[in-house]
Amino acid sequence: MIGAIFQLSGKKPDYLGVQKNERLALCPATNNCISTSENISDRVHYAPPWNYNEGRKTPVRREVAMKELLNVIKSVKPDKFTPRIVEKKDDYVHVEYESPILGLVDDVEFLFSPGKNSTVEYRSASRKGNFDFDVNRKRIKALRQELEKKGWVSENSF
Repeated sequence: MIGAIFQLSGKKPDYLGVQKNERLALCPATNNCISTSENISDRVHYAPPWNYNEGRKTPVRREVAMKELLNVIKSVKPDKFTPRIVEKKDDYVHVEYESPILGLVDDVEFLFSPGKNSTVEYRSASRKGNFDFDVNRKRIKALRQELEKKGWVSENSF
């Protein structure tokens, strides 16, 4: 309510979605975004991609992994933000997370790598401000921890 009155939700960025290089967009210079597309040496913005088959005894198809991801998105709310799936394709999901009081919106994207690769790239960014008190990083970590129970793993340390 307050966010709607003061337009705190922000405008949906034009650069969301799969880029020409078949990756997600890079983060802005602000400290309120993490992405697997960033350089691994960027400690502020980089986060490792996930692999949905590496930790399993029996590999699953992409469709099964997508259902697992969607179920986790709907059930895990570590920051009390409300997730709303605004776009879903066979290999891509865009979720808006809205804060309960101010109506601030974070955009979270997931991209399943093309081909037979079991890698999932992601990007989580606040629309407004310069700092997010690590909300995006904590949200991604909570999602990953729930997915790990299903056999997903991070491809690098986090």
